[in-house]
Amino acid sequence: MTITQLEYIIALDTYRHFSTAADKSFVTQPTLSMQIQKLEDELGSKLFDRSKQPVIPTEIGEEVIQQARMIVHEVKMMHQLIQDKKGIFQGELRIGIIPTLAPYLLPLFLQPFLLKYPDIKIRVKEMTTDIIVEKLKSGKIDAGLLVTPLLDNTIKEYPLFYEELIAYVSKKNAAYKKTYVLADDIDLKELWLLEEGHCFRSQIVNLCELKKMSKYQSHFEYEAGSVETLRKMVEMNNGVTILPEMATLDFSVKQMNMVRHFKSPVPVREVSLVTHRDYVKKKLVDVLKEEIISAVPPKIMLNKNKNVVKI
Repeated sequence: MTITQLEYIIALDTYRHFSTAADKSFVTQPTLSMQIQKLEDELGSKLFDRSKQPVIPTEIGEEVIQQARMIVHEVKMMHQLIQDKKGIFQGELRIGIIPTLAPYLLPLFLQPFLLKYPDIKIRVKEMTTDIIVEKLKSGKIDAGLLVTPLLDNTIKEYPLFYEELIAYVSKKNAAYKKTYVLADDIDLKELWLLEEGHCFRSQIVNLCELKKMSKYQSHFEYEAGSVETLRKMVEMNNGVTILPEMATLDFSVKQMNMVRHFKSPVPVREVSLVTHRDYVKKKLVDVLKEEIISAVPPKIMLNKNKNVVKI
């Protein structure tokens, strides 16, 4: 039995397909299949039911794979311990980031981080919160940048900053005449929303009590896929939407005239870096966290966590 063989059965359990597992393990499919077969022969038990598509672990296979994950995790911990003691920052970070954060946060820290740590390779992909959590648990990504709290004891949360939620109002909307707005000032019949699956949508539902929206009838319904689409819908078609503060950082004077802040206590969203509870690359996460915090505008870093809107 070798560590490599354990890594192969973990990969096959993760991807449930021999070809994909081999690609992710950087070996040919015959090599991966042969090594898994050798391990099964040594243990005297079939670990996978190959008659199923996708491939699934057998009952004993599930227990063996669980133990294999523990062993491989401890081995990685040993290697990471040596790197940490030597002050070596190298390796790969696979990061998932929610779409309502990606276009505003990534440009702030990504290039300076890569210049400062040239031996760290970063792979970033936009995902919804549910998918980020799922991939963290399966080991397919190393960290996530999203909105918390998640209330999941298998996920470790490292709050980075608190981002104000801001109303973006067209001139024809009644809220435009106000200096500061309350959630009750938002006309639900004229509110533009993100589509289902975005945690930012869930926050707006909670902030504006959108469950009472069902009593309103409309001839047109539209759910956007991005914050930028929401902004343009207000500018071109009137109405109102809610934007995260960072989306307004490069606004023109004309656009800033359409911004209305909520009355105190100002609603905010908690933006965090998250990892799985048993994650091993702690030093890499620490330097990533430091670079993000140093890149966020000071004004946003001064926001308080007094009125965090639930997801």
